[in-house]
Formats: sequence, structure tokens, C-alpha cells
Amino acid sequence: MIALSATAETTHHLQPLISDLGLILMTAAIAVLLFRRLKQPLVLGYLIAGFLAGNHFDFFPSITDMKSVEVWAEIGVIFLLFSLGLEFSFKKLMKVGGTSSVTAITQILFMTVIGYGVGQWMGWGKMDSIFLGATLSISSTTIIIRAFDELGVKGKKFVGIVFGALIVEDIVAILMLVLLSTIAVSDQVSGTALLQSVLKLVFFLIIWFLGGIFIIPTIFKKAKHLLTDEMLLIISLALCLMMVIFASNVGFSPALGAFIMGSIIAETTMAEKIEHLIQPVKDFFGAVFFVSVGMLINPITLVNYALPVAIITLLTIFGKAFSSSIGALISGQPLKQSVQTGMSLAQIGEFSFIIATLGMTLKVTSDFLYPIIVAVSAITTFTTPFLIKYSERFAFFLEAKMPKRWVKNINRYSVNAQAIKSVSTWQIVLRSSITQIVLHTIIITAIILLSSKFVAPLVADTRFGNTLAALLTLVVIAPFLWALSLRRVKVDEVEALWEERKYRGALLMLILIRMSLGLFFVGFLLNIFFSPLVAFVALIIAIGAYQLFPKKLNEQYHRIESHFLKNLNDRENKKIDRRYANLMPWDGHMSFFEIKKESNLVGQTLQELKIREQLGINIAYIKRGEVTIPIPTKTERLFPGDEICVIGTDAQITEFTKFLTQNETEPPAKVEETDIVLRQLEVSQDEFIQKSIGQFRAKTDGMVVGIERNGNRILNPESSLLLEKNDILWVVGDKKRMNALLAAK
Repeated sequence: MIALSATAETTHHLQPLISDLGLILMTAAIAVLLFRRLKQPLVLGYLIAGFLAGNHFDFFPSITDMKSVEVWAEIGVIFLLFSLGLEFSFKKLMKVGGTSSVTAITQILFMTVIGYGVGQWMGWGKMDSIFLGATLSISSTTIIIRAFDELGVKGKKFVGIVFGALIVEDIVAILMLVLLSTIAVSDQVSGTALLQSVLKLVFFLIIWFLGGIFIIPTIFKKAKHLLTDEMLLIISLALCLMMVIFASNVGFSPALGAFIMGSIIAETTMAEKIEHLIQPVKDFFGAVFFVSVGMLINPITLVNYALPVAIITLLTIFGKAFSSSIGALISGQPLKQSVQTGMSLAQIGEFSFIIATLGMTLKVTSDFLYPIIVAVSAITTFTTPFLIKYSERFAFFLEAKMPKRWVKNINRYSVNAQAIKSVSTWQIVLRSSITQIVLHTIIITAIILLSSKFVAPLVADTRFGNTLAALLTLVVIAPFLWALSLRRVKVDEVEALWEERKYRGALLMLILIRMSLGLFFVGFLLNIFFSPLVAFVALIIAIGAYQLFPKKLNEQYHRIESHFLKNLNDRENKKIDRRYANLMPWDGHMSFFEIKKESNLVGQTLQELKIREQLGINIAYIKRGEVTIPIPTKTERLFPGDEICVIGTDAQITEFTKFLTQNETEPPAKVEETDIVLRQLEVSQDEFIQKSIGQFRAKTDGMVVGIERNGNRILNPESSLLLEKNDILWVVGDKKRMNALLAAK
């Protein structure tokens, strides 16, 4: 009887959860069919379907338990952010250029401040206003990618800036989740609390990233022959949920843990396969999340707050377009690309829902904020494609209406901002030293704290427990202590600086700081396990040991470092390295395409195709399997699967896209990265003055795709044109060769 009662009770508790999931999936399926037919974003369909299936309407089947919907929504957030992390990777953030970073940060700061101000102006509470500013500052990756696909603009120059800005916004959104949680708990904006939260987040991000990259790719490689698709999927989801638990235990949101694990797995060689396997899970829980979001909307609230919805929608569209455009202009982009970038980012989406959900979960925001944010997102989902489509036309209109002096100043600033900026030797040394100090300080601190928390209690009851724990910890951190205090960085640059007397004091100070930190950590460790007197004696012994075994520590550290770097670069080494370079003054840039096997171009030479003569573009390289053909000659033929990099303006790239499409049964796809780079050179060496572009190419194996001479610009010049002193050249060629040319200047 007891067993039967327990079973009945369990069934009773499971029933609403299962029945509500069935309703969610049914509404999601209807939304997919309807909105696919209408050629509208599926996210919008999920929201509307959830809205109609909520318990606010009697003429549709309704959910029975709001708590079950919230459970499914939370699960959906976890897997949605895990999949976003798989597409993110921290290395992408490191590669994001200054243009995208400045654009994103400018827009985020502007919208956060203006959103908070508008919330206060409408009489909202402080927490509602703070969360409003945060939700309005993050654009929607899903909506933008969908709009770019539909409009066929992925080959255009501004798209790279937009994608870079979205990467920056993703990591800022994660930071916001932590900061907003801190503000919500303390119920006040404390500078000290926020700083502690940021430092805590940075500490754990670095530890998770370093530890994850060191361990997880190794496990995948060792067990590769055992991993079926089923096992790989289960292990990936298990890693995601383990990080969710860990993040929750150290005081962060579960969504943060899911995102971090996704970004760690994104650095492994199994990333593409895992991303493919996780796609159905992502689609499933993504649909669950967005339908659940729609179900939580109260229509009465929308009616009562129609005016705030209208105000915030206009603020989102015009505020984000304006601030993003200003950010792109500040970073040195021309007016056209700046306006296109700004109008592309003028919407809010999935991260805004997550931030709004956080406020609702923590019960620090009013009930009206959540449906307002969803309504604004739905409206801006409709407006985004139109804004992107007409952005170029609006940019030309704006340029025609602006004072000529303003346009001239913007163009001059853009050209000057794109000039090559040399990084001083001192900056290189200082940056490397600071990186060395920060990374090893965090690693050593983490190991000592983990040892004191987990190792020390295990040996506490033994006779020499403290000594054993301290010795074990010291052995583990020894390579990192050596790297922190004694490892030489940027040897050649340091020697060059030492020759200049004015830098000797600064170099000695860096050495002193590093050695002092090493001594501090040894003393800190010993003080945890021993009395100060014993710790001091042990410190002297430890210093002596470090002096006696520097070679051994060096070898141990380099083994650890090599293993980490191999894991970190394994995935990238399977690709070629593409540099997102562009010809800023001319609106020219690199774009990447693949020759499909069905293409009519297959088998023809570049001379027969006459791409340069007909379309005005140059082919910078052809990648064929594992072989890269830099600066291909006119006799080179195209083969199925060739990956080509072309250089031209937006208009030329658009024409080339049409040219490929006319000769293919499928649209061209983006391709991987390459070692061929675009560099700016000034003609200052006598051996190139009064030489033709063809002679320059024969001498350097570099293709000149642009010249600036006396303020005039020539894109893709003829090979017979003679070079003159002080010409500014844009040259495509091998990365090492281009760097050598720059160094020889």
C-alpha cells in the first residue's frame, strides 16, 4: 500500500510537467509550420504560439501549472546557452578587432545608461530601470543571422564588424548576469560589491578555461576510438550539467556554467561533431524556452503598458542604431559601414529574455517588465530585415545631406585610423609580463586554495599531515612559481630595451615584482599549514630548492605549457588562419567562397573566366584540400571544392556572388581561414621606386590590390603601373613574407 501510494503520488507530481511539455511542443510544432510558410523568424512564432497557449485565453488549450513552465524554461535556458557557447569560444573573442569591440562597448554603455534614464523618467523603480537598461544593450544573434541569410548580404564588409560586435556582446551579457545577480542580492549598487563580483568572475573564468582546455581535449583524444555519437552526446551534456552545478555552487547562475562549458568544448577538435550532435537538443530546448517565454506574458499587462512598449521600441531601434553607428565611426570605419553596422544591431533578443527572466526569478523586477521586453523583441524582429535592407541607401542619403566638411573630416579620420600603428618594444614586453603575472598568479592561488580546502582535511589526522599537504602543494605549484618569478619572456625585445638606459629601471622593477610575488606565494602557502616561525624556515629551504633545480622546473613547466597549447591549437591547426582584413579607404575587403562540385566554372582557368576583367576583383588565394595556392596565376584552374578568397568592393562582391550563383545549383558558402594576409606598405625602399606592380609582385610574391597616391585611391591597379616614392600599397601575400617586408622598412 505504501509503495502504491508513493507511486500514485509521484505520478500526480509528474503529470502536469509532462502534459505541459506536450502542450509546449504542440504549439511549437504549429508555429514552425505556420511561420516557415510565412517566411518569418521561428523565434517570433514560438513567442506568439506560447502567448496564445498561455492560461490567459480560454479558447485555446492552456497549461495547468505555471511552475512546470518555469522549470522547462530554466532547462531551456541552460541548453540554449550551452549551444551558444559551442559557437562562441574564447579564442574568437581574442581575435575580435578593435572596430567590433569599440562598436559593441559604445552601444552597450549608451543603451544601458539611456535605458536606465528612460525607466526613471517613466516612474519605474531603480531595479526595473537597471534591468531595462541591461536588456536593451544586447542585440540578437539569432535574428541578425536569419536576416543576413534572407537578404544575402553575408559577403559584405560590415557583416564582419557586426559578428565581431555580437561576440563581444555575448561575453558582456554573461558579465551582466553576474553583476545583476550581485545588485539584486544586495539591493543596492555598491562599487565594492560589483568590483568583487567582476574579479571573482574573471578568476573563475580563467581557471575554468585553463583547466578545461588542459583536461577535456585530452580526454576526448585518449578516448576517441571509444566515442560513438551516442556516447559523445551523453558526455557533452554531462559536462554541461556538471559545470552548471559547479557554477551554481560557487555563486554564479546555472546559465553561466552552461555557456562556459560550451565555450571550452568549442576549442576541441570534436567541437564540430558535438555541435552537430547537440543541434536537435538545442532546437528542442530552444523551442521549449521561447514558447515558455510567450506563455508567461500577460495580455492585460501589454494593454496597460502599450505606451511604454511603443517608447521602448523606438528607443531600441533609434538608440541602438545611433550608438552602434557612432561606435563604428569612433573606431575608424567609413560612414557607410558605420550606418550599416548600426542599423543591423537595432533589436533585442534571446539574451534580453534571459536577463529579464533573471530579474523575475530573483523577484526584484515588476511583473510588467518581462512582457514589455518580449513585446519589444517581437516588434524589432520584424523591423530588423528592413533596417538592414535599406541601411546602405540611408547611408548615401545621410552623406548627401550632411555638410561637406563633416563628410570630409569623417573620411580623413577613417583613413588615419586605419594607418598601420607600430607597437613599441616596451609595450610588447610590458604586455607579455603582465599576462605572465596575471595568469600564473591566478593558477597558483587556485591550487593553494583547493589544496587547503580538500587536501589538508584528508591528511589532517596523520602525524605529519600538514607537512605532507604543504609539500604536495609546493610540488604541484613549483613549475608555475618558477614561471612567475624566473621565466624569461620576450628575450630579444628585453635585450634590445636593456641597451637603452632609460628602460633599465623599469625592467629591473618588473623582475623585482615577479620575484616578490613568487616569494609571497611560497610564504602564503607555508603560513596556511605551519606557524609563522616554521613557515619562515621552510621558506628559506624552498628558495634554496628553487635555486638548485631551475632546469628541472623549466622542463616541467614547458611540458605543461606545450600540452596546453597543443590542446588549445589542435582545432585551429586543422584549419587555415584567415585574417579579416579590409581595404578601409576604398570600401574593399576580403570575402570567402567555395566552388561547388556542380559549378560550371570547374575545370576552367582564371584566364578563361576573366573574373578580373569582367568583375574587377582579384583572387588572393585558392585552397585545395591541404594545399594553399597563394596569388594564383592566370593559368590556374578551378576544381570542385576549391576555397577561394577574393578582394573587391561590396558591389563587386555582390556581383561575384551572383556570378557564382548563376553557375551553381547551390549558393556559395563561407570557407575557412588562411595564412594569406592583407598588409599596408609604404614605398620607401629604392629597389621598388619606379618599378611596375608586376615587378613588385615577382620580387615579393605579393599582389597589390590597392594604391593611395597623393590622396587618390586606385583599387586593383593594372600590373604595368609604376610605383612612386611614398605610395601607400595594400598588398596580399604570405603572412611571414609581409611581416618581413614591414620589418625591412
